[in-house]
Amino acid sequence: MARKGSKLFKVNNRSLITVNKPKSPISEQYRTVRTNIQFSSVDQEVRSLLVTSTGPGEGKSTTAANVAVVFAQQGKKVLLIDADLRKPTMHYTFKTENFRGLTNVLLRQMSLEQAVNLTEVENLDLLSSGPIPPNPAELLSSKSMKQLLENAYGIYDLIIFDSPPVMAVTDAQILANETEGSLLVVSSGKTEREMALKAKEALEAAKSKLLGVVLNGKKASESSYYYYYGGK
Repeated sequence: MARKGSKLFKVNNRSLITVNKPKSPISEQYRTVRTNIQFSSVDQEVRSLLVTSTGPGEGKSTTAANVAVVFAQQGKKVLLIDADLRKPTMHYTFKTENFRGLTNVLLRQMSLEQAVNLTEVENLDLLSSGPIPPNPAELLSSKSMKQLLENAYGIYDLIIFDSPPVMAVTDAQILANETEGSLLVVSSGKTEREMALKAKEALEAAKSKLLGVVLNGKKASESSYYYYYGGK
């Protein structure tokens, strides 16, 4: 049953390969990422996860969305939050409206349950960005964000944040400090090694537990690509 104010949106996007082609090699690699995340914290299950990158166009949002899907397919109740309040994309990926979302919750204009959208992926809810604010960093570091997380922990098994690139603005570091783990997405042939190391240092400076690095777009053959998960 849909919550009051929530709508069910159908997924039809080629970037969601874990939905469209769940048996593909790339989908299997996303499941490998899921397994490695689970093994990274044997003593305590990761309940919140930040997905970021060094710069734009490295595949962080696609990674965040597909990782959210494979956790939901495993039976976890997952909330995917578009916390890129500068260039949000999740409402395009899931083809949802974006009239309401994270900013509305942080400004206390509505509750979390009123703002989330259901997706056709069982166990997966989406909190899109909502209206783009003039002060993203201030909103993300507000007491409202701590309250949102506290409320979400009572409803969901896993909360995944898609954040702006860590080297571009401070938003990712702010969220890294609030979440229990982070994933850094780098792009084969695009991400410079020096920038990747600086991004790693920035996350660690925010006292984030860097769970690993996802190498995106590494060409395996003429017809397929794969994702590689590597620990620190």
